[in-house]
Amino acid sequence: MVYSQAKVIAGGLAHIPIVIGFFYLIMTFFNKRAIKYAEDNKSKKVDTATRRNVVSEDTDKKVVTPTNQVDKTVGGQPLTTKKKHADVPVNIYRPKTPYEGTVIENYSLLKEGAIGRVNHITFDLSTSDPFLNYIEGQSIGIMPAGEDSNGKPHKLRLYSIASTRHGDNFEGKTVSLCVRQLQYEKDGETINGVCSTYLCDIKPGDKVKITGPVGKEMLLPDEEDANIVMLATGTGIAPMRAYLRRMFEDSERAKNNWQFKGKAWLFMGAPKSANLLYEEDLQRYLEQYPENFKYTKAISREQQNEKGGRMYIQDRVLESANELFNMIEDEKTHIYLCGLKGMEPGIDEAMTKAAEAKGLNWAELRPQLKKAGRWHVETY
Repeated sequence: MVYSQAKVIAGGLAHIPIVIGFFYLIMTFFNKRAIKYAEDNKSKKVDTATRRNVVSEDTDKKVVTPTNQVDKTVGGQPLTTKKKHADVPVNIYRPKTPYEGTVIENYSLLKEGAIGRVNHITFDLSTSDPFLNYIEGQSIGIMPAGEDSNGKPHKLRLYSIASTRHGDNFEGKTVSLCVRQLQYEKDGETINGVCSTYLCDIKPGDKVKITGPVGKEMLLPDEEDANIVMLATGTGIAPMRAYLRRMFEDSERAKNNWQFKGKAWLFMGAPKSANLLYEEDLQRYLEQYPENFKYTKAISREQQNEKGGRMYIQDRVLESANELFNMIEDEKTHIYLCGLKGMEPGIDEAMTKAAEAKGLNWAELRPQLKKAGRWHVETY
């Protein structure tokens, strides 16, 4: 049979709707399969994430293993990632708009025969608006009065806060600092630090420009059963004093929703016994809380290390290496280091040797502890 060109074209056009319908059915079928596949895999991912957050009871302590956990471990214990602290006050007052606090008291912390000059200074915050609140481990800025040699206002200096958020009188309206007057020799002349001298010389009733608070590096953990290891020299004891008052002062504990149940261990370095700061309070804590507080002193000009040299804080760390690293292997232990920057190399060397005795590598362990939020350093 012979078809005309017109009939052939007409017949072809007539089949187009059929072809389109056929391809539509195929596409619909595969789209449904794809959607079902995606939903099935999504549920599998949810189940996997849920399983990763289950509580492990392989040991006598429950360890939660979150999905974002660091894979490294210390002594078989996982190092979790650093927790974020909520509601930490920061920069309520800035250099352009400081708060003028009134000096309440300023007295020496040293005993007869001590080296240098160290004072405890307290400021009234009751008239600050907005209120200058802070928490333990933070710092405030001090803007010393006067001008430098170029006729410009002196630069702001930061100081670690030595009081708890409730203040020394537990009324919540003061802040205290522990300040050592900086002195050094230059070209045969004794140079006094600008801000430290200013603070040591101020008198009750004087006005001082204050900024802050600042800092989240040295905050205490939220857990009441955490272990706190503190390594301090000189006025580096300032934040440690705040921690210990929060832990062990009866009036402070009565005000807190946080009751310390762990172990606190303070390593304190000083040149002479007369330079030990807040010693009466520390001895009182030892008597009242012998199961929760340990105090180790390194007095460089009065004690000797095992080699016959001066006793420094790193020597005490080495002496206590086994016990110290048993604590570090516990994921609830935090280490705080505060004082002169020159103390860091000695501490690092001591921790390296102490870690080796436990079969650990400190060069690898320290950054792991840092990432986990368990290694806190503030040196100057």
